[in-house]
Amino acid sequence: MAGKRVRRRTRRSGGVLRSAMVLYRFVVVLSALIVLCYAAWRVLVPTPHVAPPDLSQTQQQEQDSSAQTPPEEEGLKRKDRCYTFLLLGTDDGNGNADTLMVGTYDVQEQKVGVVSIPRDTIVDRDWSRYPKINGAYGGGGGVARVRAEVSRMLGIPIDFYIKVDIRAFVDLVNEVGGVDFDVPVDMNYDDPAQNLSIHYKKGLQHLNGRQALEVVRFRHNNDMSGYSDVGRTQTQQKLLTAVARKLLSWNSVTRLKAFADIFFDYVDTDLTLSEMAWFAGQAIYLDPDTGVTTKTLAGRGDAKYNGYTWCYELDAEQTLADINAILNPYTTPVTADMVNIPRAQGYST
Repeated sequence: MAGKRVRRRTRRSGGVLRSAMVLYRFVVVLSALIVLCYAAWRVLVPTPHVAPPDLSQTQQQEQDSSAQTPPEEEGLKRKDRCYTFLLLGTDDGNGNADTLMVGTYDVQEQKVGVVSIPRDTIVDRDWSRYPKINGAYGGGGGVARVRAEVSRMLGIPIDFYIKVDIRAFVDLVNEVGGVDFDVPVDMNYDDPAQNLSIHYKKGLQHLNGRQALEVVRFRHNNDMSGYSDVGRTQTQQKLLTAVARKLLSWNSVTRLKAFADIFFDYVDTDLTLSEMAWFAGQAIYLDPDTGVTTKTLAGRGDAKYNGYTWCYELDAEQTLADINAILNPYTTPVTADMVNIPRAQGYST
């Protein structure tokens, strides 16, 4: 009996040893695969390299020296892994840019700053008397001209651009099941020419894609009450932030293909697939509650410039402070001589 018990123990011990060896080999193979995958990720998805943008996309720009992005200031040094983006929303067909934002992503600090530029903001240009920044996109200038004007105005380089068709916004909001949003004012506006009928009560509401688009397009009521272009820009910021929060918290892999389809159908960007993959890999560490800062550039909307009224004159001092607090990709402050903020030629009020 004793011999049988010894043999059983021996067989049991041998089985445990073989199981342990199998588990050990599995762990070794798994570890090797993880190392190989990580190495492949580092090789195939490298850290993006920023270079001066190609501004020769249009003949007009080649002829227009004022639309060229200024070269890097001598002695300035970029922060490590800090990138700037132009975020552009195209409107419903009049040729201008409806939404204009500039963002900075400091990967090292996991901080994102987004500044909205009101569409009527005055810019200094010699290719047209029309002084508002939203006009840079139309007339063949496109993204390249907007990019150059924004860079020249704010005194910082723009590394990448992302241009979004408004239809993407509608589809994205619908895809995440709508969004809860605190509508800031009563909205009552009808414009048959644009097929617009916007009617919402102030307060928290659940919006689908079409409704969310109407809210961000609202500027004032038919009786001219409501809010200014700045108020519209702030509403756009808040609603985009609400959508982004829901998108980042979405945990259904079944929606990934739908999100990808929306992106490729409606988004134009100069980011490569590997750069997008790299930024996506970094963004998983970003806390949207503490790591994101948004701001609308301060100013007044009753300015006159080049014969045009109701232009938006930036507050030069506050704008410079916001650039340094939210957008600056350099290790040293952006100075007043690096920006180009035109002064108004008069005011309507």
